[in-house]
Amino acid sequence: MDERPDVRVIIDVSGSMYHNDPEQLAAEALELLVALLPSGARAGVWTFGERVENPLPPGPVNPEWREQAMALAPELVEYQQFTDIESAIRDASAPEANGTRHLVLLTDGVIDLPPRYGAKPGIDDVSRRTLLESVGPRLAVEEVAIHAVAFSGEADLDLVERLSQQTGGLSAPVESPDALLGAFLNVFDRIFPSDRLPLTDDQFLVEPGLDGFTALLFHEGAGETDGRERSPPVLIAPDGSRFTVDSPPEGATWRSESRYDLVQVPSPMPGQWRLEGGVDKDSRITIASALSLQTSGVPGTFYLGFDVPLEAWLTDEGEMVSQDALPAHLEMSALLHDDTGSTQSAVVLERQDERFTGTLPAPALTGTAQLVIRAEGQGFRRQRIQAVNVLPAIVARHEEENDRVVLTAEHPFLDHDNTRLHGQLQGERLDAEPQTTRHWMIGLPALDRGLSQPLLLRAEVTLDGETRELRLPRLLLFPQGEITIDQAAAPTMLGIERFHEELDPVRESTSSASQPGNMDRLVTLMERFPRLAQSRWNDWRPVVERKLEAGRHDPRIWGLALLVVALLLLGLVWRRRQRRMRRRRVTTKRREEPHV
Repeated sequence: MDERPDVRVIIDVSGSMYHNDPEQLAAEALELLVALLPSGARAGVWTFGERVENPLPPGPVNPEWREQAMALAPELVEYQQFTDIESAIRDASAPEANGTRHLVLLTDGVIDLPPRYGAKPGIDDVSRRTLLESVGPRLAVEEVAIHAVAFSGEADLDLVERLSQQTGGLSAPVESPDALLGAFLNVFDRIFPSDRLPLTDDQFLVEPGLDGFTALLFHEGAGETDGRERSPPVLIAPDGSRFTVDSPPEGATWRSESRYDLVQVPSPMPGQWRLEGGVDKDSRITIASALSLQTSGVPGTFYLGFDVPLEAWLTDEGEMVSQDALPAHLEMSALLHDDTGSTQSAVVLERQDERFTGTLPAPALTGTAQLVIRAEGQGFRRQRIQAVNVLPAIVARHEEENDRVVLTAEHPFLDHDNTRLHGQLQGERLDAEPQTTRHWMIGLPALDRGLSQPLLLRAEVTLDGETRELRLPRLLLFPQGEITIDQAAAPTMLGIERFHEELDPVRESTSSASQPGNMDRLVTLMERFPRLAQSRWNDWRPVVERKLEAGRHDPRIWGLALLVVALLLLGLVWRRRQRRMRRRRVTTKRREEPHV
């Protein structure tokens, strides 16, 4: 029985797509996905707006299927007025399959049903709740994964994130049309994980015996070429042979599009290959080989405060490679990169017979991240890269009209039995009361709605006999208030969420800094900072490393560091001078006492 993944692409063709996708990048993203789908997989395409249509029913991916899929572009611009996401998901998930069903949903809006279905917005709210409370959980039981691409700031990001989280899929928010291809690739990597060769300084090393490699070469953006005409990519073999779209390697296929080139090379020459031309850093080299890197324990969603156990091993023709047959000096590691490419956390996997295991430290920042698992040995390099969503374990929502904060457990293992929550508002502790199994409520005192102030949130969680404290992202109450109380004004310790948000120095007026009391406090704070940093290093380290990695080539970062050191030295000199002046005043007074 065929257990290969079954992919159903669902594309929004509501009227808003006309404005949000003027260059029809949705069609280009579909064409890229079609080109990358492995032969023998099953796939189909649906469109939806007011109606749901299936222009390409599920079928085996072969040349005929690819040709039909490439001809679908005109049907993606037959825009409709409304947006029926619920019906699209129901229809596309209905045909059963031998393998796991993956729904790839692309939408740029929110649920907007025709008025003939009932009064609005009530009918839209009912459809949304049905998706989250009935359809999503049912699909999760049926092992149907929803991978959602939110293609504009107007999309219901919370809806697509929760559907993906419920079903073990990936949500990929897209801030600009140019990022749509990358979002589709992240989803493709979740469905069809593949080995890649590290691409460093536009070079990659091909080992002997590879069946082939596929080079996906993204072009530099217009701003990166400084107005110059973009140079077409050139592929240079180890023997110096130069290949282009007009003269590809023997037996290779080379497809050139406006934003990328796709080059598939069978039986490549072993050795160091090079790239020339305007090639973007997101380009990738995937390989086909009997010897492959395999991983487990990589969920689609990571949670703040929770470590991630990982396992990796090698297979040869699908069979696990025995310990004595592993490449010499083989080492494996895992790294979590944020959306800027900076490392959030890392771990070296320890060998246990044929497998390599380890625990990745908990991520520190929410958003989309990349998990990189690397294997390196003598003459052997592999890596697998998977996009993941990083979410808070518990989310908070301020209900202003009810003077309360509602907290909801996002982590699947958290509930009333193992989790206790409380908040701190200007130093006052506010305990959370359980509501339903995975919901809590914090009642708020009477507050001035014109005053914006932070609510600090803490959770005490007991799992597997271990109790830990989680620091949840702070919730800013009345963010539109005319006056803001900074968290630093509240009598609480410096928390990791504060350190994330305010790495830049606080600017104060020169006149206030010149006051003796303010200078004393400034110097005292700077003297206490090393002790504070030592006590909170485990919390701060991922953020500090991320900032240093991102700014190691930025002279402003080092200039700021030198400025801090200079201010510290200047403050210490000023403190000593003030002490000497005080001692002189005391001595003078003592000498004057006999004459009084």
